[in-house]
Amino acid sequence: MASRAIKFGYSLYKSAQFLPIHHRMFANSFVLSHKLNFHTTAIVDKKRKTKEEKNQVIEYAPKKKKNEGLDIVDVWRNMTVKELSESMNRNIEDVQEAMLYIKDAPDIHPKTRIEDMNVIKDIVKKCGVKMKIISAPKKEDDKDEHKDKDVYKRPPASPELLKPRPPVVTVMGHIDHGKTTLLDSLRHTSVAAGEAGGITQHIGAFTVELENGERVTFLDTPGHAAFAAMRSRGAHLTDIIVLVVAADDGVMEQTKEVINLSKTCNVPLIVAINKIDKPNVDPEMTKRSLAQAGINLEGYGGDTQYVLVSAKEGTNLNELAETVSTQATLMGLKADYTGPVEGVVVESKNDAKRGKLSTAIITRGTLRRGAILVSGQAHAKVRALFDHAGQPMDKVEPGMPVEILGWRELPFAGDEIIEVESEKRAHSVLHYRHLQAQHEKAEQDLEHIRQKQMEHDEKYRQEREKRRKIGRFKVRRQGPRPKEIIDDDTTPRVNIIIKGDVHGSVEAILDVLETYHEHDRVRLDIVHYGVGDVTENDLELAKAFNAIIYAFSVNSTNKSLPKNVKIHQVDIIYRLIEHLKNEINEKLPMLDVEEIVGEANVLQVFEVTENKKKVTVLGCRCTKGMLKKNLKYRVLRFGEQLYEGHLDSMRHLKNEVDTIKTSIECGLRLNDFDIDAQAGDTVVCYTMVKKAQESEWSPF
Repeated sequence: MASRAIKFGYSLYKSAQFLPIHHRMFANSFVLSHKLNFHTTAIVDKKRKTKEEKNQVIEYAPKKKKNEGLDIVDVWRNMTVKELSESMNRNIEDVQEAMLYIKDAPDIHPKTRIEDMNVIKDIVKKCGVKMKIISAPKKEDDKDEHKDKDVYKRPPASPELLKPRPPVVTVMGHIDHGKTTLLDSLRHTSVAAGEAGGITQHIGAFTVELENGERVTFLDTPGHAAFAAMRSRGAHLTDIIVLVVAADDGVMEQTKEVINLSKTCNVPLIVAINKIDKPNVDPEMTKRSLAQAGINLEGYGGDTQYVLVSAKEGTNLNELAETVSTQATLMGLKADYTGPVEGVVVESKNDAKRGKLSTAIITRGTLRRGAILVSGQAHAKVRALFDHAGQPMDKVEPGMPVEILGWRELPFAGDEIIEVESEKRAHSVLHYRHLQAQHEKAEQDLEHIRQKQMEHDEKYRQEREKRRKIGRFKVRRQGPRPKEIIDDDTTPRVNIIIKGDVHGSVEAILDVLETYHEHDRVRLDIVHYGVGDVTENDLELAKAFNAIIYAFSVNSTNKSLPKNVKIHQVDIIYRLIEHLKNEINEKLPMLDVEEIVGEANVLQVFEVTENKKKVTVLGCRCTKGMLKKNLKYRVLRFGEQLYEGHLDSMRHLKNEVDTIKTSIECGLRLNDFDIDAQAGDTVVCYTMVKKAQESEWSPF
């Protein structure tokens, strides 16, 4: 019996290590109860862990990674052989030897640039190190290198090189105050008569020789509200501002703008009170309005000079010229006539016969034909120079305006002009400026992306907090599942192409279009804009985008127009805006508008029986317009609506009729038999008509 128990216990003990824990406990207790002696192992008889052993953290040795222990070196694109050896801290001979065993490796000269990144990777692998790709490090010499890639204005010249120059005078003021007429009288021309609509829409620059023999450069700026950028540009170019104020109109909006520009740019101001030849004008009132605007005239507690003139009759123009000359003499205007040329672009245009032209004022140096000029991202080799009358010029000195022919691209108005030594230098400068412009654009785009990301994160945090408050942590879709394919935008749109005669006009039009704010009703998209006549490319763009071409003071192409392409030629900016507003209004959907046809008063309410049913009949008299049976009706009591719908019957005496005129009595039976109408109620007959909407955009 004992031997049988021993055999059973032994077999039970040996198999216990493969059993669940409660079976192992039974086996151990059986063996102990029969006092059987067996040698146990640690696997079978586990010792219970203590509290300290349970809390002990087991640390495992990390797996050894591939290539562990190798040095990591920084590499970048287009690095030289010498730079690679310095980055790996190896002799250059080792790198050159490794390059001999690599396919497609370039020359092993230390200054050779390795353009292929795979070749750099193979060299590093041959040398027994790992690599990490980084951006090319900037050296201390990079600042000087970038400085040499661009051109800048020279430092101020020494006093012994300075000579007197003509003053630059800008004539400014409100629209239709007589600025161009005043300049016409000074130079004995009639430019104002040829202006479209009698208003100036460009900056004009020309030289006037006064009776005392001195020369003055005048700038004529537009007074229209749309040309604020031109006026600001003129204020920054000028030495003296002549503010023209009409005696019959006084201080207006653009007058106040010029006063603020004068104070901001710290430019002296001379006031010309114009149109004194008109009857019933009061110059004293104009002086008081100027004082209220912050201009204190001489003799009225201030130091601002003023002259009473009549541009049309030529009154006191000599006095105005002397005042300008005296102010210029007091300012002691001088310039350096030597060295590379510097100037400012006043205006630019694309002439159909002569090509790309720019009007500029030279501020330093003497410009001659053959000079290489850089302005913004445009350059020119000067082929010809013209004055304001179109006459050729041999040279242009500081303070003089000039038309420059020979631009490869049109410069922007307001850009600086700097002369360089060669076309190769000009191309290098333009390439650098183009790269800088791309970098700035990328920075702006990145900032916009960051802003969008912040808005998205903020929206996500708010939604997450909302879910947490209701005890829901998992993201669940709210509402119906969104469409995978988004429907096209059904908002009506107007596509336009702008072509103008000069850059300033195009700039002014674009500034006005920037004020459009009703994109939710009708989208306004500018497909293309530029300077010059309408070309075939413009027609193809208009056809592709179904766009309207606005030709501002330029000619359209002689080719036949493609189907559905419209060209609108215009020479006044507010007429362009009016036409564009009409196009926008046509795109707006029609509105259903209620139109009242007639009204009637309820005199008495009758109840009649018809087909064994009691029917309410309103005895009425038409008091306004007429009542028509087929239209809609509304019953009102003290302004509160009791019924709205159609008539079931309209009778005059016992006859069924379709129309009731004013002062005629009738009986009206409504579709609703249960209406509680009373004498004194008002019956309104109306209809719904379609009415065109109008845009609320008003830029002027």
